Amino acid sequence: MRNLQNIDQAVIQHPDTIAAMATPPGIGAIGIIRLSGPKSVPIGDKVFKGKKTLKSSKGYSILFGKFKDGKEILDEVLVSVFKNPHSYTGEDCIEFSFHGSPYILQRALEILIEHGARIAEPGEFTKRAFLNGKLDLSQAEGVADLIVSESKTSHDIALNQMKGGFSSEIKKLREKLIEFAALIELELDFGEEDVEFANRNDLQQTVEKIRKVIIDLRTSFKLGNVIKNGIQTVIAGRPNAGKSTLLNALLKEERAIVSEIPGTTRDTIEEVLHIKGIGFRLIDTAGIREATDAIEQIGVQKTYDEVKKSSVLIYLYDSTLLTQEEVRQDLEKLRHDDLQIIVIANKRDEVEKMYDNLKKFVEDAIPPDHLYISAKQKNHIHLLTDQLFEKAIGNQLQDQQIIVANARHYEALLLAEKSLDKVMTGLNTGITGDLLAMDIRASLFALGTITGEVDVEDLLDYIFSKFCIGK
Repeated sequence: MRNLQNIDQAVIQHPDTIAAMATPPGIGAIGIIRLSGPKSVPIGDKVFKGKKTLKSSKGYSILFGKFKDGKEILDEVLVSVFKNPHSYTGEDCIEFSFHGSPYILQRALEILIEHGARIAEPGEFTKRAFLNGKLDLSQAEGVADLIVSESKTSHDIALNQMKGGFSSEIKKLREKLIEFAALIELELDFGEEDVEFANRNDLQQTVEKIRKVIIDLRTSFKLGNVIKNGIQTVIAGRPNAGKSTLLNALLKEERAIVSEIPGTTRDTIEEVLHIKGIGFRLIDTAGIREATDAIEQIGVQKTYDEVKKSSVLIYLYDSTLLTQEEVRQDLEKLRHDDLQIIVIANKRDEVEKMYDNLKKFVEDAIPPDHLYISAKQKNHIHLLTDQLFEKAIGNQLQDQQIIVANARHYEALLLAEKSLDKVMTGLNTGITGDLLAMDIRASLFALGTITGEVDVEDLLDYIFSKFCIGK
């Protein structure tokens, strides 16, 4: 088994010099073009004119000067210089900061290509950082997750992964397994002498401890996945229950059309609400009732479909109209396994206007576990946001030191766990060392695919192809 970081020494030793935009396309205050490779500095000196050359500058320098297109000045720029191995990629690397004109940036990229650079492939800068030992594979994927993080918590998870927190945990597990694998392999070399170097009881205890850590990491994926992608949360109820008004109140903007006419919302409306660093994908849906036309029928069916795909349901009902039996009937139609449900009695403002006896009758009928609010007056909305967070996340973040948010890592952990299950079964049944060694190697391989400590060339192309160009 050899490290992925050694798979292509020819590429590492004699790479092309690559160039790409490192800022999003479009007009902005500045735009950055990044180069990496052995010709970065020579190419840079062909187009940059300042008080010093890039070649004579130390690493971690920033120079001011002119970027020239032949004899003409294209722009005044700042250029950052990084000398190998002290750069993101481990190679010579320079970054030009231009004014953010699309014309300037496009022309500058063309000029750099004319002088010997080539356009970088998606994720190629980070791929080179991995190949040159600046990052392991899990850290590299953390970079991609960090770029697309949409909430504080998903940012924190990606940052921890990029800094090597997850990788460190995996490496500890592999080191313990490698130690025993080596002893078992040694036994195989002395097979004819019936020597046992690896104490089976110690191995069993070690494997059980490793399995527990792997299971904890694997089960954290459910939480990590919803944090990374947002928690799908459906707002459902009968027409005129106040669903769109509630969506607007939560978002603190007029996002959905509010009308007294039943059936106004005929398609789903989706927006993201951040609560304590967690993204909730709020989906306002069509009212649940017998549809009066084909279009409304499609909208109602979409409501049921969205509820089936969701983790959290906010069921809203008009406290001035619906009986608790009608509420129960609606919930029975919507309920499914693993669905967290928050029930809200809405239109508190209208109940307050009723004469005392009727007001008391309505309020006494509302169960204590139902939130009692006025979406129109935005009263008690904070109780809903608190309960949303509690239902979806609770204390899980406090319990988790490392959270797995990458589906590929989850699959690798699952494979490692299955292989260790076979090791445990083998130890209990007394199978031979060669079969034990095979199962331990399978587990080591699965864990190694997470950090890149295996020989899987296709894996690299797949992972880095999902990065943005310029990273």
